[in-house]
Amino acid sequence: MYVKDEGRNPTGTVLDRGLSVALTAVAARAADGADVEPLACASPGNAGQSMAAYAGRADLRSYAFVPSRCAFSNKAMTNVHGGDMRVVGGRFPDAADAVDEQLETEYTDLAEFVTPYRHEGIKTLAFELVADLGEVPDVVVVPTGTGEVVAGVHKGFRELARIDAIGAVPKVVAAQAAGCAPIAAAIERDLDAPEPWSTPDTICGELEIADPAGGAVAVEAVRESGGTAVGVDDEDILASAVAVAQNEVLEMGATGGAAPAGAWALAEAGFFDGDETVVLLNSDAGLKTPDVLRSHLMGQGI
Repeated sequence: MYVKDEGRNPTGTVLDRGLSVALTAVAARAADGADVEPLACASPGNAGQSMAAYAGRADLRSYAFVPSRCAFSNKAMTNVHGGDMRVVGGRFPDAADAVDEQLETEYTDLAEFVTPYRHEGIKTLAFELVADLGEVPDVVVVPTGTGEVVAGVHKGFRELARIDAIGAVPKVVAAQAAGCAPIAAAIERDLDAPEPWSTPDTICGELEIADPAGGAVAVEAVRESGGTAVGVDDEDILASAVAVAQNEVLEMGATGGAAPAGAWALAEAGFFDGDETVVLLNSDAGLKTPDVLRSHLMGQGI
């Protein structure tokens, strides 16, 4: 078993892969004279921070719309990178609705699956896994909210298989919080697309996406790869993130904890044969949500 540590990316998230590519494309349009400003996206937090960082590098104005429960680290660093931020009361859908309500001008939307570049950038994760491991993993477990990372990772493996760089495409597992698991529910019920989750409830804000824009694409990717999806309780997600930190000298964010928690649940359900090479995706850094991880320990009297 391996951990792919995306917490080491520039802003501590796997989403840097896609947003760096998206901003490169937007910057090229701006250099050609196109009016691209302002840039905007709604985000639980990580995408907004990442957009601000790369927009700052390109000297472009950006607006991140985040829900009030967004992690303080995301809010702070979005501003530190020079991005504008609008904090919207409620949850992620409220932040998404506020983009059109509050921006009284044309803008370039960098939301997932609005721009194609985000999941195109994320496919490089698959390329790196094969290059770094020297083999094709059998299973990749991906913490899943919007579906863009699942879609991007599977796309990368599919492209490698198309040019015969690998002989088989790994199984992709979408790991979601049980309190908001529309993609896992769609897989379980054999639906082609997720139905919106009526009462989303998870402390892992990046995973609380009730109506994922990439839901149908993620379901297709999981099925095509021969993988599955799993919903795991918040307590198991946080306990897994803490266990990784305490045993592997690797700081895993609350979102990333869904990967080991999901793998553990699948192991108990008999999903693995026991001889697979399994990769767990740590989708964000531990310093994204230190208060959430610490609160988990305090709840145990530690």
